[in-house]
Amino acid sequence: MPSASSSSRPVLVLATLNPAKGRELLALLGAVPYEIRLLADIPDARLPDETGVTYADNALMKARTAAELTGALSLGDDSGLEVDALGGEPGLYTARFGGPGLDDRGRWQLLLERLRGVPPARRTARFRCVIALAGGALGEKVVEAVAEGVIAQAPRGERGFGYDSGLLLVRELAEGLALAAARRLLTG
Repeated sequence: MPSASSSSRPVLVLATLNPAKGRELLALLGAVPYEIRLLADIPDARLPDETGVTYADNALMKARTAAELTGALSLGDDSGLEVDALGGEPGLYTARFGGPGLDDRGRWQLLLERLRGVPPARRTARFRCVIALAGGALGEKVVEAVAEGVIAQAPRGERGFGYDSGLLLVRELAEGLALAAARRLLTG
């Protein structure tokens, strides 16, 4: 993939293999002076396993991998739900909480089971989102946003991914804030 598009705008690759997440990131990122492409649209594209010890490590790994594969500026992200009553879990392991046999609904149910009997005032949590840029003239940049909230007693709505039905607005706020910071880096 060339680093400039036919419209002469530089390319920004969103380092995700999930087309739905790519569309969500695109919508949250808003207008930037780049032609946005999804890594998911590149045949046989792969991302490394999330083996970092921080969200920034994982976001940078994704961004670097996409930049190496495409030669374009790339945006990687990592995020997690940190529940105070669970000592910060699931945290960095949010997407893998409960093991490989659970889907999003199963992870949410496990979270609710772990919080059974915890009063609303102690169900405080935060959604942390880290965005990393790698490749191109910007070099490497990392931004982070955190939004505080409370875990709902039961899922609400059907929007988003994973734990969103219980903490939807908080996740959207954290991602929106992190992407707004990334947009400022992209637009100078």
